[in-house]
Amino acid sequence: MLTAPHSSVPSAPGIAAGGVPLAEVQAVHIDLGERSYRIAIGGGLLADAATYDGLPRASAALIVSNTTVAPLYAAALRTALAGRYAQIHEVQLPDGEAYKNWQTLQLIFDALLEHGCDRKTVLFALGGGVVGDMAGFAAASYMRGVPFVQVPTTLLAQVDSSVGGKTAINHPLGKNMIGAFYQPQRVVCDLDVLGTLPAREFSAGLAEVIKYGPIADMAFFDWLEQHIDALMARDRAALAHAVRRSCEIKAAVVGQDERESGLRAILNFGHTFGHAIEAGMGYGAWLHGEGVGAGMVMAARLSQQLGLVDAAFVQRLTGLVARAGLPVRGAVIDAADNAGRYLQLMRVDKKAEGGEIRFVVIDGPGQAAVRPAPDALVRAVIDACCAP
Repeated sequence: MLTAPHSSVPSAPGIAAGGVPLAEVQAVHIDLGERSYRIAIGGGLLADAATYDGLPRASAALIVSNTTVAPLYAAALRTALAGRYAQIHEVQLPDGEAYKNWQTLQLIFDALLEHGCDRKTVLFALGGGVVGDMAGFAAASYMRGVPFVQVPTTLLAQVDSSVGGKTAINHPLGKNMIGAFYQPQRVVCDLDVLGTLPAREFSAGLAEVIKYGPIADMAFFDWLEQHIDALMARDRAALAHAVRRSCEIKAAVVGQDERESGLRAILNFGHTFGHAIEAGMGYGAWLHGEGVGAGMVMAARLSQQLGLVDAAFVQRLTGLVARAGLPVRGAVIDAADNAGRYLQLMRVDKKAEGGEIRFVVIDGPGQAAVRPAPDALVRAVIDACCAP
């Protein structure tokens, strides 16, 4: 089990769902030396000018958002930033995983160049994981690096993609295969914005919350089983606790392995199978979290076949994934040879080495490992776990 970094606001006794007083702003720190930063968690943060105190000063800022999120929150963010930047520009990207590509990335560079932005310009990624990944990649690349801030507006982005500095775009042959490690200056997790998330998107975010239990903290997994109904109802205290604990675990992992040379790979539990589903079905057909949900069940089944966990653990995980409104069976992406197509797609994975697929497996509840598995065993798992 990982030891997570200290949260700046301790848990308060007597609060429903194990959370803290809702008026408090919680902070989780990522310790990366000169690249360290904090994740702020609370309500009303996005529109509060004080949220952005201490960020780099510049003559200009660029808000990168999409056509769904910008009409909801861009004006509030612009107002909050008005006292810090003389010029605030905005670019709206098309919404969806299908647009996480070179063509859409160029829209950010176009805006930066058209407005004459210099190397001190601060980018604000206002949106979900797609916006955060692309804005971060643009910030890493423009003039060889400009500062950026993550303002995630989905649960998935708040607990996973906005934290840790992984930025990327997709390629038709593989997800997130083109990108850079580049840390933000700050992450702002405003719990209020989760109220506007469609139910399907919210469930997709819960997949990334659930993964932290099996790989690092079974006490958190127990808590999730007890409070999944409160989370589905978007209870504020439950959400605050889930977001904070998820960020604590990810911060602990990233602090030890920033560039995914070892430990950080465990954060991809369920992702090898899930990314194959996303690529095979066409980006956007399945949400990322939906692929991860089914992928975790498949990875747990593989762990069982390898003798690492028992059937009861697989059943517990499957039940929690289902209660979160997520698919527990993988997609059929090739009617002729489904398992063969999965294997082909999974060989184009950042964890693969020399064409050998390496899976994140559960090496006993609360612990994870990265290891290969025989193709025949993987085929059997895929055949058993995919919907007819």
